[in-house]
Amino acid sequence: MFELPHRAPRAGAYGPGAMACLVLGETLVDLICEQPADGLADAAAFAPHFGGAGANVAVNAARRGARVALAGGAGQDPWGEWLLERLRSEGVDTRFFALAEGRQTPVAFATVTAQGEPSFAIYGEGISAALAALDGRIDEAVEASEALSFASNTLVGPERAVTLRARERALSLGRPVCFDPNLRLERWPSPEAAVEAARACLPGCLLVKANAAEARLLTGEADPGRAADALAAAGVALVVVTLGPDGALARGAQSHEVPGRPARVVSTVGAGDAFLGTLLARLQEMAWDPAHPGLREALAEAAEAGARATETWGAVA
Repeated sequence: MFELPHRAPRAGAYGPGAMACLVLGETLVDLICEQPADGLADAAAFAPHFGGAGANVAVNAARRGARVALAGGAGQDPWGEWLLERLRSEGVDTRFFALAEGRQTPVAFATVTAQGEPSFAIYGEGISAALAALDGRIDEAVEASEALSFASNTLVGPERAVTLRARERALSLGRPVCFDPNLRLERWPSPEAAVEAARACLPGCLLVKANAAEARLLTGEADPGRAADALAAAGVALVVVTLGPDGALARGAQSHEVPGRPARVVSTVGAGDAFLGTLLARLQEMAWDPAHPGLREALAEAAEAGARATETWGAVA
């Protein structure tokens, strides 16, 4: 067993009971080979890092002063305790995060190529077990929150019912809904199944954040701007497409393009999560108004955060 790293507590950004943006998603341990490798067989050693797309988004948002809660869980084991301690130290509200007795915290072995592109092999009971830890509290979690953010990672297995219930409840309450397609096609029975599930979540969203490849898959449009327009036409108030080193663009309520930021790329693990977490924090400051005049500045800050995330091995340093 690896020795679990310790972090000093970080002061919370808000008091108990304050309404927060609810992030629904997975939390896991990334065991990353901190040198370029083409696969597990080429990896000499692995170092533990905090991980899971939902958890990464929540931590990045909290670091930028957002009121944010994470709905999900992990196993009641040393890894799960480490993850819970880290969430609390970062100021994330964990009232809807549970450690499930008798379950294993998922662990992802990750290798990164010389170009910074990662590949993962996930072990343990996975995302389904983590969301099962919510134990029927999803309505309570949504009702206690001012907005909902989720990704397609929690649409693959039995956790899909929990995710769709959260979306349905948020929309019925008039809460802003933010969606990151985050299409990990290797987890789905087919690319078509992934695209169909993601498209079904578009109508009614305040924000959809996708990378260029995801936007192309969802719309059939190769041009990122036209793809963003097509996503907006599907019922999304604000569409943001990230373009890697070329920055990002927005369509829908506003039309903007922001340039990329130079970075010494080590790994792209968590770059999109850093972007989204930063953008959620700024949207919360803007009272979830997609037409707010501060949006362009928020996009530039998010692009900066995404670039900086590529300069470290883990999703959150």
